[in-house]
Amino acid sequence: MKRFIVFGFILTLLFSCGNIKYGELFDITDEFVEKLQTTYQSYGMFGGIDDTKYTKDKEYKVFPMGRLINVRIEHYADDDEYESLRKALESHYSGDRRVNQVYRNQAGTIMIDCRN
Repeated sequence: MKRFIVFGFILTLLFSCGNIKYGELFDITDEFVEKLQTTYQSYGMFGGIDDTKYTKDKEYKVFPMGRLINVRIEHYADDDEYESLRKALESHYSGDRRVNQVYRNQAGTIMIDCRN
């Protein structure tokens, strides 16, 4: 019985690590999503160049443009890594009425769609 509890605890930690991994990134994207509801109607055609933010470790770049938020991995990343990021963001924003869709664009980066 004790082994079962320990095993369950370890599994729970492993499945929750994705949210910890992206915690700072979620904070940044949440800030941009919120500003589209409270501060800005849009970040403009060429985006908020001055609003571009990086995570502290410089792993991720977040760049708003119009009512879209672009998330890019700043090191070489394969399709699996981008797909994991897309799924994490999609899960994070599921049920959030401010976000219509999270998808990969033609360039391969992730877009958070906040268009009305």
